[in-house]
Amino acid sequence: MPAIPSVDASPWWSPDVYADRRPFLLARQRLQGALRGFFAARDFVEVETPILQVSPGNEIHLKAFATELERPDGTRAPRYLHTSPEFTAKKLLAAGEPRLFTLARVFRNGERTALHHPEFTMLEWYRAGESYEALMVDCAALLALTAEVAGASTVRFGGVSCDLTATPERLTVAEAFTRHAGIDLMATLSATDTDRDALSHAARAAGIRVAEDDGWADVFTRIMVEKVEPVLGIGRPTILCEYPISEAALARPKPGDPRIAERFELYVCAVELANAFGELTDAAEQRRRFEGWMDEKQRLYGERYPIDEEFLVALAHMPEASGIALGFDRLAMLASGARRIDEVLWAPVAP
Repeated sequence: MPAIPSVDASPWWSPDVYADRRPFLLARQRLQGALRGFFAARDFVEVETPILQVSPGNEIHLKAFATELERPDGTRAPRYLHTSPEFTAKKLLAAGEPRLFTLARVFRNGERTALHHPEFTMLEWYRAGESYEALMVDCAALLALTAEVAGASTVRFGGVSCDLTATPERLTVAEAFTRHAGIDLMATLSATDTDRDALSHAARAAGIRVAEDDGWADVFTRIMVEKVEPVLGIGRPTILCEYPISEAALARPKPGDPRIAERFELYVCAVELANAFGELTDAAEQRRRFEGWMDEKQRLYGERYPIDEEFLVALAHMPEASGIALGFDRLAMLASGARRIDEVLWAPVAP
């Protein structure tokens, strides 16, 4: 048998390394099949979305892979590998699909940790005419199915455990800040603005370092990372909901409280698994958010991504809907007992 090249003593395809990984990969395969059955039983149609896009998405901190499309006439146009299938999925909602899901390969540059990989699988699903509370019910059922496939109700990661069959805790972001950081988040919010100084003062009082040039969003993120996220999804899953409107992403405002967005995230063992929205369908507001985010991206990183104008046109025709993106590889990692995300990838991206 040929010797393994000395440049890498144990590549992923080495028979001994692969033998150690194979149980995780088979667990991934079983989970993937079960999820397809889960959605089929609920009258969802599985769709496929193109990876090459005019815009990779317009979130401030996401870094995309750029490429170029050569047309038959020789002209060229910039294109990006998508960071999410979201734009195309919503165009399909506008086209008339009432329930859809996709297991999409997505790409994010500059991300490689135990929980991140530059190429990974995103499970997204959308419900036209239904609220984001319906997605919370989906999440609980999907986690229970995961436990069934794994053959154990409890998963463990990072020294903590979580019972996937337990009823998820529903916790608002404001409640989480009060409980875990001793901070009154709502006192720093209005319908149209945020109070950076008030949040910074509260963060420092909670023992969190704040830099002089940190904005409100920077301080909010630091509190989340240091005080809130490490204690979510322990014992039972956590649904962290009702994000400040400044952190709404593509979510609509909550009826009755314009300070809050219809957004939630799902946590298991302090790991963020999913991000869900009551979808924004106001194209003008979405454009305003995109432009603001790209201005901030330009300030921070010296670059900006184009806006998908066709997406904004489709958004104006999209029905009221809810949608969610779940990191399938992270779910497979937790379900299989793997320690790193690349252990549940058939072939990791070369470093």
